[in-house]
Amino acid sequence: MGLIIIFALVTLLSVVGLVRSLREKNILGIVFAAGTLVVFGWFTVMTLIHHGFPTAH
Repeated sequence: MGLIIIFALVTLLSVVGLVRSLREKNILGIVFAAGTLVVFGWFTVMTLIHHGFPTAH
């Protein structure tokens, strides 16, 4: 279940990067951060749907 945690962390960091790039008006940063957000966000959602929410044992 560590995979979903890693995907979620990358997704959250890409949100931070996107906001920062938008604030600085960095076009290339916006493109890469948005692409990362879309791809890893999709992986996060699909992994969560397929495997469920991670629980501690």
